[in-house]
Amino acid sequence: MQIQYKPRRSWLGTIFQTEILQGMGLTLRRLFSRPITRQYPDERPQIRPGFRGQHALVRDPATGDCKCIGCMRCAMVCPSRCIRIRSHKDKEPGSRRVIDCYRIEALRCVYCGYCEEVCPVNAIVLTEVYEYSRYERPSLYFTREQLLANWDRFVAQMDKPVKEYVNPFWRPRGQAERNLTGPKRLPVPPEWSGEQQVVGRKWRQHLPPEQS
Repeated sequence: MQIQYKPRRSWLGTIFQTEILQGMGLTLRRLFSRPITRQYPDERPQIRPGFRGQHALVRDPATGDCKCIGCMRCAMVCPSRCIRIRSHKDKEPGSRRVIDCYRIEALRCVYCGYCEEVCPVNAIVLTEVYEYSRYERPSLYFTREQLLANWDRFVAQMDKPVKEYVNPFWRPRGQAERNLTGPKRLPVPPEWSGEQQVVGRKWRQHLPPEQS
């Protein structure tokens, strides 16, 4: 890391206080420039794909229930420990786990997106919904039913079919497609796929000869 120090001020700069004049000049230039403040809520921002907003459980169109399989990966990877899951497995052979309780404490969430990346079936998502402030704390303790309702409201606001929606965090960066589960092999923009990014020990192979 290269540290660049501020050059020492000359005696002329000390007398005439050139730094103050520079600051006042910047203030005058901004005073007559066009304002860039967005007049919210009349002017709403354009939300990009991958924005981490309100939590939701993706509803399986085949069964009408959530896609969660109870693997507990999201709860284990969560750095703020805001996810609580209870499930059971039927005694019948080959049966899948049944989710009894799925809760997310949104007030503790740091919106890192790890739960989205680690989920093997893309059952959880941080939607592009950002307007969900509340006056009561219990309303931000999302239950399984509330999370499914969040997904239904998000789907109703989409301008395209739900089958075409792909959240970029469902496709982890820097992972080759062969290392992903079937549901996570989704079409995403090249900057999100990350297959051409140099990570790990391979970075030395891409250095110039004089630096390797």
